[in-house]
Amino acid sequence: MRASRLLILLAAVLALVAAGCGGGGGKVPSDAVALVDGEAVATSDFDGILAQAKKSYQSQKRAFPKAGTEEYQTLKNQAVGFLVQRVEFDQKAQDLGLEVTDKQVDERLAQIKKQYFAGDEKKYAKQLADQGLTDKQVRADLRAQIVSEGLFKEVAKDVKVTDKDVSGYYDENKETYSQPESRDVRHILVKTKALADDLYGQLDAGGDFAALAKKYSEDPGSKDQGGKLTIARGQTVAPFDQTAFLLKVGTISRPVKTEYGYHIIEPLSEIKPAKQTPLKDVKDSIKQQLLQTKRNEAMTAWVDDVKREYEDKVRYAVGFQPPPPPPSGTETSAG
Repeated sequence: MRASRLLILLAAVLALVAAGCGGGGGKVPSDAVALVDGEAVATSDFDGILAQAKKSYQSQKRAFPKAGTEEYQTLKNQAVGFLVQRVEFDQKAQDLGLEVTDKQVDERLAQIKKQYFAGDEKKYAKQLADQGLTDKQVRADLRAQIVSEGLFKEVAKDVKVTDKDVSGYYDENKETYSQPESRDVRHILVKTKALADDLYGQLDAGGDFAALAKKYSEDPGSKDQGGKLTIARGQTVAPFDQTAFLLKVGTISRPVKTEYGYHIIEPLSEIKPAKQTPLKDVKDSIKQQLLQTKRNEAMTAWVDDVKREYEDKVRYAVGFQPPPPPPSGTETSAG
């Protein structure tokens, strides 16, 4: 439920002015905050977001940002921007022949009720009241969500990832798919050198390493296993790493000091050589990763195109005009 409200932290109480300003033709109606290519963004929708945001602030015991503050203006701009973009997406969906039916919205809402409220209508109604939402707002959000999903699918439908793309990524990121040298060891970690020296003496005299580790070691990750763990080259702090990979199997180190205390280390296996995961074993995962990245990039580019397309098609009520974007490529320097 919370995820479906994109602007849950929005809150303000605004006086709406009927006169219009901004790009495009037509006058903003008195009951709207903006006009998007002839389609009004209703004041009631704007007020609905603010009402929900007010609940959110109250539940967090946070004060509303005061009118005229930067935070207040930011929240206001986000609310209007969200609603304007929702209308733009809806219009573009219609242009592309994408239709969202009431049945689709009903099914999506039914899924949410089942997942989060076990199908209990009373629990659902209470959640709406707690968040300052109405069923109508939820359905509008779900419809917008389904529209966005449809647009993403349409925009990204022709995105492809070739075998060359996959192999190129693999070659550029081989370290990600390599496994360094590793070794099975066991160790005992204690805080004082005196205790470490005493334990080393017991081990040197034939003491039970596992039993002493379980009794004295302060490493929670290995003590219950008798001090056993598998380490990779470079994974542990330098003194431990160097000692663990220099010793012969069965040799017990004298206490080694690190930032964690004093370690007594015993290698249990020979050093296992580094190895590279073959491309064939990770090809599918790389392809899916690249495919998602390219799809996201395609969608981002499409959204930017839509913004440019609507620059002269949106009018705003007085007081709701978004700030102009900062000039690009301009830098100041002290001389």
